[in-house]
Formats: sequence, C-alpha cells, structure tokens
Amino acid sequence: MNRPQLRPNPRAHRHRTAQTAVCQPPQTFQFDALHHRPTHADPEPMDTLKRKAAGEEASQKKAALPVHMDMVEAEGEDDVPYSLIDKLQDSGINAADLKKLKDAGYNTSQSVAFTMRKELLSIKGLSDQKVDKIIEAARKTSEVGFITCSQLVSKMKNRFQIATGAGKFDQMLGGGIESCSITEVFGEFRCGKTQLCHSLSVMAQLPNNMGGANGKVVYIDTEGTFRPERLRQIAEAKGVSAEAAMENIIYARCYTSDHLEHLLQEAASLMVNDEDRFALLVVDSIMGGFRVDYSGRGELADRQQKLARVMNKLQKVSEEFNVAVLLSNQVMADPGGGCAFMPSYPKPVGGHILAHFSTTRVMLRKGRGDQRVAKIYDSPCLPESESVFEIYNGGVRNGGD
Repeated sequence: MNRPQLRPNPRAHRHRTAQTAVCQPPQTFQFDALHHRPTHADPEPMDTLKRKAAGEEASQKKAALPVHMDMVEAEGEDDVPYSLIDKLQDSGINAADLKKLKDAGYNTSQSVAFTMRKELLSIKGLSDQKVDKIIEAARKTSEVGFITCSQLVSKMKNRFQIATGAGKFDQMLGGGIESCSITEVFGEFRCGKTQLCHSLSVMAQLPNNMGGANGKVVYIDTEGTFRPERLRQIAEAKGVSAEAAMENIIYARCYTSDHLEHLLQEAASLMVNDEDRFALLVVDSIMGGFRVDYSGRGELADRQQKLARVMNKLQKVSEEFNVAVLLSNQVMADPGGGCAFMPSYPKPVGGHILAHFSTTRVMLRKGRGDQRVAKIYDSPCLPESESVFEIYNGGVRNGGD
C-alpha cells in the first residue's frame, strides 16, 4: 500500500506549494526514517515526475474532499512569515547585543517588536539607549503598523486549516482548526479532548489534499496523558509510517506554569532553527499546571496575570510562525447553574482571560455509547452549532460511520 509522504516543508519553503500537496499514487515511496525524507523506489527522472504532478494537480483539486486547503505558491526561498533577528545588523545593531537577545529567547524581529520595553531592559547588558535602538530597528523590519483591509485579506491567504478527520466536525469548524489562531476544546474527563489532540498531531503531518498541513508538531503535555502507542494506531490507520509520524512530533512533559512559559520560549526557538516548518502546537491541558500552582482567591490575581502572559505568548507564536494552536482545557462544576428542567453543564476554567484570548472555543460532551458531541461555544465567525463524532483506532470520525 502506498503511504502518504510525511515530510514537513523545509524552512526555505514555509508556504505550501501546489506540488508539495500532490499525492502521487503511481509512485512507490520508501521512507528514510533517519533523514525524514522519502526515497523513490523506481528510477524515473524527477523532471518526469514533476510533469506528472502538474498534470494531476488540476484533477485532484476537483476531488471531493471534506476540507478545502488553501494552497499558496511560494514566492521565493526567503518567503517566511518572520524576519530573523540577525538582519538587525543591517540597521546598525551589533552582534554582541543580538546574541544577548537570542540567549533571552528573542530569535526574530517580530518577537522584539511585540515585546514590552521593560522586558527588554531586564536583559543584562542592554541599556536604555540600546533598547530604544533595537526596538526601532525591529519595528522597521516587521509589519506592526496599519494596513488596508484588502492587504489583510491577501495576507490571510497564507493561512491554512488542519482537518480533524471527522467531516461534519470539520464543516462545523469551517474546514478545521485554523493557523494564526488559538482553538480551545474543553469538557469533562473522557469526552475526547486528548484523543482529539493525538489525532490532530498526526493529521497535521499529512499532505494538504488529505486535510493536513505538511508540518511538524510541538506537543506540550501537562497531565501525563500523551501516549506514543496511540499515535502509532492513528498513523497506521491513516496508512503512514508510525515511526516517521512520531519523529515529527516534538514532545515535552510540563510540570508547572513557570515550566510552561520556558517551554513556549524553547518552542519558538525550535520553529526558527529547525530546517522543517511546523504546523501545529498542542498544549494538553492549558490549566493543568495553573490549578496546582495557585490556590484560593488570594492567589487568583497572580494566577490570571501569569495565564495572560502565557496566552499572549501563544498568540504571538501562532501569528509569528503561522501555526495552529490547539489547547485542551479542564472544567469546573457549576452547582447553581441549572434547574430541575435544564441540565447544568460544567464551565471551562481560566476565567475571562482564557475566554478572550481563545479565537474559537469548542465544548465537548459525552454522547451515546462511543459518540461525543462537539458544540461551537464561542467564535468570531462561526455560528453556534453541534456535530457528533466518535473515537476509533484511526483517531476521530463522524458519528455512526
């Protein structure tokens, strides 16, 4: 059986090209697990294969797919959604100061331009004058000013969506979870949050015409529920190499909210320095550490302030690197929220801070048997609606399939 190519796009081609999205059935691929690239089993010349791919592209675009993926032609080898901080040398910033910024976790001009001045002043060796000069140079090389709505529409064409695997669920989400945004799923235990995280971690690596994004995944686990064997099941059900799929997932176990902040800083560095592009960042769950580190009303303000910093960092990473961010969230009981005739559903924890930072919020609840129900809880563009899905060996699918 021919397996889809699990090769994240190299950094030089962050935007997905049409040829990358083509899955060629006549070819036989053998995956090189050491270098994460496929090798051709037949000696057919590459120029012939490219001509075939170009011919098949038009027919594959017309195929009935559950999700339509926007395919953006790469404009050049340096066409990436961010600007490396090394380019600030052209504006007169010396290499020693740039190294201090890198050591503090600032690897792009955008990360500097999006940071408060007082945070840059806390870096040892940077004076007021140097910080002002660095900020001015970073803003000149970053798009931090006003643009027209037409320019924004053109810029948003670079965004992509990752399918969940359940067609009705994807339709409810408008095609899947979107890049440059934060998608939050919350619900009680055993309602499918972690299963959805596992499924999307494999789906994100698939070719574009299979609902994926041809990218790597960063997975931060705060509850200890990550299971490689589950990833193997999903990958094999999708017909891809389980070893390759697991190799493309960068995993970290997180224990505290401070640790989470540090891991997000490391994740940003990975996305800059890795030769392949990333498509998805998963945090399962976002409030796991916060509920342990802070207790009672006396520490609530400190907890929410720390949560705001973490969510702000996630938002910046999603927009800076054009990745989709998926958060699972815990819930709390609401004893006074219902009545005798209306059930009381648990409420997501995190308060207004988490609610305002999340772009799309999806509530999950248990259904009949193996079925789960997903409902749009909040979204800037999606209507309130529900869909039924179920969990199976290959991840998630429509309920009743």
